[in-house]
Amino acid sequence: MKLALVGDIGGTNARFALWRDDHLEAVQVLATADFPGPEQAIMAYLQAQGLPLGAIGSVCLACAGPVSGDLFRFTNNHWRIDRTAFCQALQVDELLMINDFFAMALGMTRLAEHERIPVCEGQAQAERPVLVIGAGTGLGVGTLLEQADGRWLVLPGEGGHVDLPIGSPREAELWQILHRQLGHVRAEDVLSGNGLLALYRAICELDGQPRRHDTPAAITTAGLAGESVAAEVLEQFSCWLGRVAGNNVLTLGARGGVYIVGGVVPRFAERFLTSGFAKSFSDKGCMSHYLDGVPVWLVTAEYPGLTGAGVALQQRAEAG
Repeated sequence: MKLALVGDIGGTNARFALWRDDHLEAVQVLATADFPGPEQAIMAYLQAQGLPLGAIGSVCLACAGPVSGDLFRFTNNHWRIDRTAFCQALQVDELLMINDFFAMALGMTRLAEHERIPVCEGQAQAERPVLVIGAGTGLGVGTLLEQADGRWLVLPGEGGHVDLPIGSPREAELWQILHRQLGHVRAEDVLSGNGLLALYRAICELDGQPRRHDTPAAITTAGLAGESVAAEVLEQFSCWLGRVAGNNVLTLGARGGVYIVGGVVPRFAERFLTSGFAKSFSDKGCMSHYLDGVPVWLVTAEYPGLTGAGVALQQRAEAG
């Protein structure tokens, strides 16, 4: 039987692995900027593993952006996929393309207990939706439902592009600055790697502070070191993430719990755990009680999107 290959492709990095016996093998991370398209990146991956073209039977790629049809253009990088051309170039039998947060959500079904940290204590309610939300190059949102047969149904969406909610006078002032710069202000415009930088600049402008940092990494490092402006960025980021996550729980009835994923928050995990996230998450006026007891976890697993792509392939095979 031929091997299966899984990929998790974001705006900056493409992660590839072999999927065999319900597990990942030979994970490799490649920069999307280094290749003209996914075919060339996968060829490089196969060469590194000593595998010839034709050795892979099925491929599942988790792609950042809405997936439909046989042609896909990535939201946050220059790559595109034509299903027919892809299969011919790589000599594969099947290509399954799924939304990256479809894969991320499925990855939550295989988490070990040590791969998640409690943020808000609570009891997940069976048969209720589970929210998966995460900030990276963009902001991804997905919904997970367990079916009666034990398989998992994922409802992908583009929840990162909802309007940024305002919950305080200061947030309103920051929003005005962002609106002047961007026009329409999406949640993703703040809750992402570049969003950290946009938020930092807005706070500096509002408070008349000089800009000392020009990358998300520098802001995070300074915030963890106690620099006041950068520390406020991390705090405000956490609060806005709480508001957006709480809004999604209300909309979806997601009392099955919330998983926070993505590459941004784990970089300041300890600060996040003591931030205003929990208060903002449940700050819903007369419906605040609805958020009581909804558990929230910060996911620390290294490659949940890749695992989810493997689960998607497995579920497809089991469905016949």
